[in-house]
Amino acid sequence: MDDLLTRGVDQIIVKEELEAALKSGRKLRIKLGVDPTRPDLHIGHAVVLRKLRALQDMGHTVIFLIGDYTTKIGDPSGKSKTRPMLTDEEIAANAKTYLDQVGLILNVKKAEIRYNSEWLSKLSFGDLLQLASNVSVAQTIEREDFRARLASGQELALHEILYPLMQAYDSVALEADIEFGGNDQLFNLMAGRALQKKLGQKPQIVWTCDLLVGLDGVKKMSKSLDNYIGVADAPVDMFGKVMSIPDNLIAPYYKLCTELPLETIDELVKTLAAGANPRDSKASLARDIVRQYHGEAAALKAEEDWNRTFRDKQGPTDEQIEVIKLHGSRTILDFLTEFKVVTSNSEARRLLVQNGVRIDGETVTDESTKLKGGEMVQVGKRRFFKLEAK
Repeated sequence: MDDLLTRGVDQIIVKEELEAALKSGRKLRIKLGVDPTRPDLHIGHAVVLRKLRALQDMGHTVIFLIGDYTTKIGDPSGKSKTRPMLTDEEIAANAKTYLDQVGLILNVKKAEIRYNSEWLSKLSFGDLLQLASNVSVAQTIEREDFRARLASGQELALHEILYPLMQAYDSVALEADIEFGGNDQLFNLMAGRALQKKLGQKPQIVWTCDLLVGLDGVKKMSKSLDNYIGVADAPVDMFGKVMSIPDNLIAPYYKLCTELPLETIDELVKTLAAGANPRDSKASLARDIVRQYHGEAAALKAEEDWNRTFRDKQGPTDEQIEVIKLHGSRTILDFLTEFKVVTSNSEARRLLVQNGVRIDGETVTDESTKLKGGEMVQVGKRRFFKLEAK
């Protein structure tokens, strides 16, 4: 229980209320909302999901809320500019893969799976006005990211101001006892607590967790920043991404992404400070993370494949190369999207611009480059495709 309430936990508001609720024997309704802005969940989400699984195993009801309606706006938390609005088709495609990924950690059969379009899409304009009357403009624009944008002359769209209200109403609709989120979500979670109180419900307990820093070593792990490790990444991709993290993230990743005892992590920090090779610690970390999502055998195989390709410079094995048969020629852009190497044209173009695609060992940036069959395409550092003409 101590680890549950402290490890990787930023704040619990109010902790005394939480402790009393957990001791009461009452089955609590525990909410986590995720907006499907991209099709992948990442191991940063798993920091919270593992807490939810522990509470689920204690008999409480976990509500996994897919924000198919709030995604139309996009959470403005931490954003320096207005996010582009996604189409219904893009949102549905992204949400489609979520449950399989969540099932790697949560018991989906016992969870309550909800979509906030169930209630938000049914609100009339009058309903929205009534809800908005419970929130002050001064309180909303006092949030740090909004103030920073206004102070710098950046545009702040009116629909973004409504986002915290929409998330808060989710808690009302679900009668949440507890809401989880990263520590960047504190404002939104507290808005839910305040709106529940205004509307006569018992205010939810707010439980925020530490954010996992992304592969760049600077910003939080984020799908939109492309600095993440997806829970559905292939084992060798997952292993390789962990091996690429800056050395100063080894201990935080052990703390937030594994069950290694904190005392052992403290000892690890001391050995690294004394000059131990960080590669060994990263390899152990990578094996642990891959094992959680793919099993022990896959973790050992991923390490073997990664060592062969990147440490021993022997190139990919036949098992690492996916063979694809082409009917006629394709542009590299069409290939990347048609065969689901990436999820969208924009992601494919970003890879090309960032020198993330090679054909027969040569970097290509021109999206109209033709493929006719017979080429070896490398995407990123770890994915290889052998094209065969039909």
